[in-house]
Amino acid sequence: MNAPASPASPAAAPATGHDRILILDFGSQVTQLIARRLRETGVYCEIWPYTATEDRIRGFGPKGIILSGGPASVTGAESPRAPQVVFEMGLPVLGICYGQQAMAAQLGGEVEPSDHREFGRAFVDVIADCSLFEGVWPKGAREQVWMSHGDRVTRLPSGFRVVAASEGAPMAACADETRHFYGVQFHPEVVHTPHGAQLLKNFALRVAGCRGDWTMAGFKAEAIARIRAQVGTGRVICGLSGGVDSSVAAVLIHEAIGDQLTCIYVDHGLMRANESEQVVATFRDRFNIRLVHRDASDLFLGQLSGVTDPEVKRKTIGRLFIEVFEEEQVKLGGADFLAQGTLYPDVIESVSATGGPSVTIKSHHNVGGLPSHMRMKLVEPLRELFKDEVRALGRELGIPEAIVGRHPFPGPGLAIRIPGEVTREKADLLRKVDSIYLEEIRNAGLYDAIWQAFAVLLPVRTVGVMGDGRTYDQACALRAVTSTDGMTADVYPFDMGFLTRVANRIVNEVRGINRVTYDITSKPPGTIEWE
Repeated sequence: MNAPASPASPAAAPATGHDRILILDFGSQVTQLIARRLRETGVYCEIWPYTATEDRIRGFGPKGIILSGGPASVTGAESPRAPQVVFEMGLPVLGICYGQQAMAAQLGGEVEPSDHREFGRAFVDVIADCSLFEGVWPKGAREQVWMSHGDRVTRLPSGFRVVAASEGAPMAACADETRHFYGVQFHPEVVHTPHGAQLLKNFALRVAGCRGDWTMAGFKAEAIARIRAQVGTGRVICGLSGGVDSSVAAVLIHEAIGDQLTCIYVDHGLMRANESEQVVATFRDRFNIRLVHRDASDLFLGQLSGVTDPEVKRKTIGRLFIEVFEEEQVKLGGADFLAQGTLYPDVIESVSATGGPSVTIKSHHNVGGLPSHMRMKLVEPLRELFKDEVRALGRELGIPEAIVGRHPFPGPGLAIRIPGEVTREKADLLRKVDSIYLEEIRNAGLYDAIWQAFAVLLPVRTVGVMGDGRTYDQACALRAVTSTDGMTADVYPFDMGFLTRVANRIVNEVRGINRVTYDITSKPPGTIEWE
């Protein structure tokens, strides 16, 4: 039950003992990958818009600064520029793609549209040694990289030299070793640049001198101390969904303040098979967390009767969650704080690099903000973390792998996997199909290789033959995708033997289903969920 992150507040800074890198975002779709690669090396970093003020940048105390890529052209009259203080603080700076071009233009070089644009895989020739390449790319090597540019640097600022070149970018990498300024036209943060993560590691550890001592065990200890300092003797309530984010937040907060925390689990009747029982057993019995379990399935399913529009479904479920949650917290006598499982991507996306509006594809899976009269302060202990880091923290806290490693599950639950009207009978039918599908995935050892897998109950009836009789039953679709962050996704390539085995089990074991299909749509153009 996450309310939207506050647009005005970035993630809280970590304990001052950690070295950190600041990433200034010019709007690249892969900026988050820069942060993920740095954190994998044990270096804490944050992503801020390129419009960050001088005082804020200095106050963060970075050991180095990275300028991200972006969609604009440096040659445009109103194109974004880095704050000038970036080049005046005496800190190492790495410009990536647009960041390289902006740095070159601001320091006296030139950038022009290229007559040889590069998009996708390319190769660079390493023509000189530099600190960025040390131990990774030797002079004379030819290395694969990933490019995405229509402009290129044509004249370097004073003090820079070319250290790598590609066919479309003669200054594909440049360096000013005296000032520790570096620029690369390619994207080291993506997996398509095979040694890119090592180049970023070199920048953070060798060039910027970061210690690389940011660990999940250390984060856990620091987060517990921050929670205790923030909450004091106050009472906290947490909306528990059973998903990874709210589960980790609840266990972490409980470890910090014990019985000052009460979790509220609202069962809307649209969970997967046995999930409600698992949530109650895990948190009430294993972790001894105060837990209010409200079975509101009759209310939710009653209000969804006759509703077919996906957005109306989502908003109905969101409204009811708020109403039921409010009823339960009133019964508890209120609280001083509301705990949420807000993650760092939510924080980043709430303050875009350009500040422009984005198209709403569909309402967010999680519940919207609580009523204004519920004047509780927020406790958001995970707002510095990416999803994979939350899973690592969950393991550090001893949360069962069945919860920590589970696939994402939307707040509206099975409602958005039942196109058309949602009924209890349809939900029960889908639960059975979904359970068989996930069981077979686990039996095949494929669960952890898949980002998300689920079944959809189609609003279609088809003719079938079972035994000597004719059937006219419903069809279902199976969905499985691979992804790193859910922003893009590819279909998982099951072999036909697996799909045939699953289909046979479903039609044989689930009365009411006589046809099984497999969704092979990637994202984009489709979304992962059907509604």
